[in-house]
Amino acid sequence: MRVQPAAFLRTTLPLDLSQLEQLDSGRYHSIWMPDHMVSFWPDSIWTPEFTDLAVASPSPHRHLDGMAVAAAAAVLTENVPLVTSVVDTVRRHPSLLAQSALTIDHLAKGRFILGLGSGEAENITPYGFDFTRPVSRFEEALQVIRLLWDSDGPVDFDGRFYRLRHARLDTEPYDGRPPPIWIGASGPRVLDIAGRYADGWWPAGAWTPEDYAEKLDAVRASAERAGRDPMGITPCFIQVCVMGRDEAALAEVLAAPLVKCFLLQVTAELLRGHGFEHPMGPAWRGFHDIDPAVLTRERIIEFLDRVQPEMILAVVPHGTPKQVAHIVADYVDAGLRVPKILDYSAMAGLDHAAESARNVRDAEDELLSLCRGVQ
Repeated sequence: MRVQPAAFLRTTLPLDLSQLEQLDSGRYHSIWMPDHMVSFWPDSIWTPEFTDLAVASPSPHRHLDGMAVAAAAAVLTENVPLVTSVVDTVRRHPSLLAQSALTIDHLAKGRFILGLGSGEAENITPYGFDFTRPVSRFEEALQVIRLLWDSDGPVDFDGRFYRLRHARLDTEPYDGRPPPIWIGASGPRVLDIAGRYADGWWPAGAWTPEDYAEKLDAVRASAERAGRDPMGITPCFIQVCVMGRDEAALAEVLAAPLVKCFLLQVTAELLRGHGFEHPMGPAWRGFHDIDPAVLTRERIIEFLDRVQPEMILAVVPHGTPKQVAHIVADYVDAGLRVPKILDYSAMAGLDHAAESARNVRDAEDELLSLCRGVQ
């Protein structure tokens, strides 16, 4: 398959569906829609004191249901595939996921892709869902979804987490084909699951092209062991980066508090591998430890004071749009085919948002030029 970028549709208020016509024009491989209850940014610094984004929106957590937004996008577009990135299998029962995916796929006339993951604590724990053994639960949910899609008539299922008795889902798939399933996976067990179940894959983290290639090889090896076509799995990636038109613009972005907060998603172990001690301490586990409601103002200010720009630059591609495109092209050499370039510079403030959108588009253009003819 040729290299083609993906687009993001933000599923937060204020919701802007007017851009769908442009995104449906053929430029993008697919539109990806997040599904969250909570964002990563701490409540304690989502204030005008730290960012003017708090003037535009009173909270970073004004999330809408990703599946519902996908249904709306399905009837407002005609060409581009629509992907949830990603829905977890904890907050929704797999039978409901199976039915909702078929529903949206009928609305989209066969263009819906069910993107799934095992879940993140900030979207699950505060709401009282059972988050024990998430990987085992995830695989069992996949089994239930496939069973309901592939079976004619009622089915029984006896699992550790789910039990079905004479359960049926008689809604036939659109045009006789159920929606593809894409899986977000980085750990060894989930990479193995992706190889056995996924039609598309992207890692939750791949910090170098070599890391991406190793994870993709693991997915494909698992697919081959399962008797599936390893090359039939679409390799994707959300490439976080920081862009600026020049060094001064980049330095201004790196000084912004919310851009510094990207390091909250990075583990102490990873940062230590680049020669830095994590500002949150040596045991910090990245997004697994983020609870935006309880990270106090004092602790975040202390964290911000300890962040060095070099820490961010060590773990994310950065530079001009052209420079970032060349870095993403290295991931293409490692097997990536559907990249989403996510510029964190937009979190530097309202003045940077429009510039960030232009930078992303320029980086996409340069990447397409570099990868013309890549199959």
